[in-house]
Parts: sequence; structure tokens; C-alpha cells
Amino acid sequence: MRVFEAFIDAGYDSRMIDLSRLRVLVAVAQEGSVTAAAEALHYAQPSVSHQLAKLEAEVGVPLLQRMGRGIRLTEAGRLLVNRAESILAQVESVHAELDELAGLRSGRARLAAFPSALATLVPPAAARISAKHPGIELTLVEAEPPDALSALRNNEADVALIFEHGHPSQRDRRDTTMTPLLEEPLYVVTPAERSWDGPRAELATYAESRWIAGCERCREHLVAACGHAGFAPVVEFETDDYVAVQALVAAGLGVSLLPGLTLLANRHPGVRLDRVAGMRRRVMAATHGKPPASQPAQLLLDALAATIAEPDWPS
Repeated sequence: MRVFEAFIDAGYDSRMIDLSRLRVLVAVAQEGSVTAAAEALHYAQPSVSHQLAKLEAEVGVPLLQRMGRGIRLTEAGRLLVNRAESILAQVESVHAELDELAGLRSGRARLAAFPSALATLVPPAAARISAKHPGIELTLVEAEPPDALSALRNNEADVALIFEHGHPSQRDRRDTTMTPLLEEPLYVVTPAERSWDGPRAELATYAESRWIAGCERCREHLVAACGHAGFAPVVEFETDDYVAVQALVAAGLGVSLLPGLTLLANRHPGVRLDRVAGMRRRVMAATHGKPPASQPAQLLLDALAATIAEPDWPS
């Protein structure tokens, strides 16, 4: 198999050299004769002689001098043997490393995930990987979807765990493959003890209320949903911290809209949750390029999917 281009600086051009013929030459040099090399390699002697002749034809210079019943390496032969020993050692090392990766006994898997996923979905998935593949170095980084996708494109992550509301941005999806993982319900979060005039699970009930929401980019889905309900929400408190959001709601400072994973990660006893019909947030795993995914990425995808498939995972 011609898999290595050896560069020999002994007065002839670089050639593609067959690794099996290099092994034959090294064996002859180590054993001192063609006969001994054939025995060591479990080859027929004519086969070894043929391989040596082919190798000399490939490199274009004599490699061996016959001396009675033995052989002696020419200067080019000694040069090639010295290089070949190093080349063959490196090839064996590469094969060993590839075998390690193929068996998922070593390597690195990097995941960038948004905070509520990092607090809920990711820990059991990471534990699954660590238990099944203890040699894998697992790296977890907190990142909101735009930053997670940037890390993916910059080769700083193997998988970006993101969420989407409404229609996805094709610009954000360029050069990526999206794997759907789950859909989270959305809940209106209100003070537990307060009463309201109107259905608690409908956004229009809170048209006159103060709202607690995230940054302008993060609240786009809230503004759009309230617009469909016939009003523009008045956002008086801005935070992306879902723990802080619930604490502010419990203190009577406003109402909010939160997805299921944030409430699975933390539930304040002073709030009430009402699921909004027809509103959901999609959680996706993004990988770079077209399928199939790289081995580290597939390892992460499998662990995330297996975690969601567990019977005790909330639907």
C-alpha cells in the first residue's frame, strides 16, 4: 500500500515508496542476509528478493551489494534504512493512536451549551460518557446559542447545544448540521399568591403587567408572542439569569415567560407556572459540516439522546 511519500536527499527525486518493501529492507539490514530476513518475516526467499528489486527500481539507485553469501548496504541503502526505521515507527504510532480513537479509549470531546441545558441535560450526559469512556477528555463550556455556534465554526467545540424560537436563521445554520433533541414547553411565571382577571395560561391576561425578560435579543420571542396576543410587553427588569427572574416574580415585581429547562434547573417556591398552549422552544445540537459527525461529536450526540430517552426524563 502506497501511503507514505519519502523524501531522500541522495541525488534522486522524491518517490512514493511502498511501506511493505521498506519493512523488507529493514529486516534484511537487521538479519544480515536475504535468507534470514525471509525466515524472520515468514516470507519465501524469492519473494524477499523480488521486493528488494522492486524497491531499488522505485528509488532508482542500488541499495544492496552482494558479498558471497551475505549482503552489504550501499550508502543509499544505509540512508534509506535509517529513514525507514523512523518512518515505520511513526506509522505504527499513528496506527496505535487511531486504534485508540476508534475504540473511544482516548481523545477529546468539547461541548458548548446554554446555561439551563448545562444545568439539566448536560450533567447526566457527561456522566454517561465518563462512565463508558473514561479515557475521553470532556470539556464543557457555557455559551448562549450565537457564541456556541461561533465556537463550533472556530473549531473550539465539537457540538454546540442551542435553542430556537420560531423560524431558524439560515445564516446561523451555514456549514452546520442540526440534530433536534427536544421541544420545551413555555410557562407564564407569576407570583403564587396573586389572583388575575382572566385565564392564567394566556399571555393577554398580563397585558397590563410589568414584565421581567432577558436582553433585547433574548426577548424577541416574548415580544413577538405578546404582539400576537394583542399587546406590547412593558419590560421593567432585564436579566438572563432564570434564578433571578423567578426571585423577582416571587417578590411581586412582575411576570415572566420561561422555558421548561430553566424551571427544571431551578424552581422557586413562591411562583406559579402555567403552561402556554402552542408555545415551545426547540433544543438542537449543532455539529460542523455535513454528516457523518466526527467521532467526538457523535459521542456527545449519542449521550445527549440517550439521556433524553431515559424514562425519568421529563417530557
